[in-house]
Amino acid sequence: MHRLRQYKRRVYHKIKELMGHLSSMFNGLARSFSLKKGRNSVRCERREAVEAMAKEAKKNDLILCSSGTVNVDGSNNFASIFSKRGQKGTNQDCCIVWEEFGCQEDMIFCGIFDGHGPWGHFVAKRVRESMPRSLLCNWQETLAAQSSSLDDHVKDTDHVKTAADNKQQRFNIWKHSYLKTCASIDQELEHCRKFDSFYSGTTALSVVRQGETVFIANVGDSRAVLATTSDDDGSLVAVQLTVDFKPNLPQEEERIIQCQGRVFCLHDEPGTHRVWLPDVESPGLAMSRAFGDYCIKDYGLISVPEVTQRNISSKDQFIVLATDGVWDVISNQEAVDIVSSTPDKAKSAKRLVECAVHAWKRKRRGIAIDDISAICLFLHSPISSEQDSPIDTVK
Repeated sequence: MHRLRQYKRRVYHKIKELMGHLSSMFNGLARSFSLKKGRNSVRCERREAVEAMAKEAKKNDLILCSSGTVNVDGSNNFASIFSKRGQKGTNQDCCIVWEEFGCQEDMIFCGIFDGHGPWGHFVAKRVRESMPRSLLCNWQETLAAQSSSLDDHVKDTDHVKTAADNKQQRFNIWKHSYLKTCASIDQELEHCRKFDSFYSGTTALSVVRQGETVFIANVGDSRAVLATTSDDDGSLVAVQLTVDFKPNLPQEEERIIQCQGRVFCLHDEPGTHRVWLPDVESPGLAMSRAFGDYCIKDYGLISVPEVTQRNISSKDQFIVLATDGVWDVISNQEAVDIVSSTPDKAKSAKRLVECAVHAWKRKRRGIAIDDISAICLFLHSPISSEQDSPIDTVK
């Protein structure tokens, strides 16, 4: 089995070389064609290349869409994933981890999605399927455009780029790619015939680690929390990396009201602010950003992500991505303490979810437990894998 795994890895790296040649060819084509027809042809070929990458990644167990672990030999990353259905019916949460994202050894994509409404589970799965592929296409396209622009700029000036310039440029590329990706996904959902997203939608929280930088994009009220070592006493402390986009945030509420939407709490839900149509007590969304939900898109709900970045240092240990089912009952510091105190990293996400379930039963008696999901992405010194596959699923 070990020889088989080595053989599969050699084949995969050969494919990576081919994809690199294709990427260079696409970049050259992108600079050569000025007609719209030419650009569309390059874009189509790029999508085909990304689909081939995804197919090969699945074959080589580099993509996980269920509870389990991703642990690739030689990688700095170790990911633990767990999702548990609540008491409201079908589990509308879903996750994805894609190691060696885009055939890049120093990249990993993690995404967590929380669906809502009658078709929420379908919307969440569709966005999970579309986002990493679309993001990869847009990232490659933006890189090609930036490369062409930089070539022209260098010819005209003697400007020397600093490390800060390079860092800002790399962030701008990812931000532009995410903004374009989220806009296109929301447009595609509106015209999807397999399910109706008019009264259904999903949040989306994702992280791309590229080398020693993480890029975070958030649409909705899921949350990313970093565990980092304190300078004071060496303990692990929680640093929240994202904003929970709730309707009562000042900038969110202002936008909703300007668009004639309404924000208020129901009498039996004090403290839970929701978004409502102007004249009807519907749909009552508990977040201010989401994909889908076209019934209220004209009244202040948006699918624009907040995109941020953070440099990883030796003090940073892991990142927790979790749906609001965790954060409704578990604090940031409690989550960090639970994960860090779990002896087996592979079980860290499952333990966090189970602790959240117990907290729901204790703190919210009589209220149906929400779907609860988490990804724990460890950033340093992964466990060496002795399993036949980089992926280990959990039943």
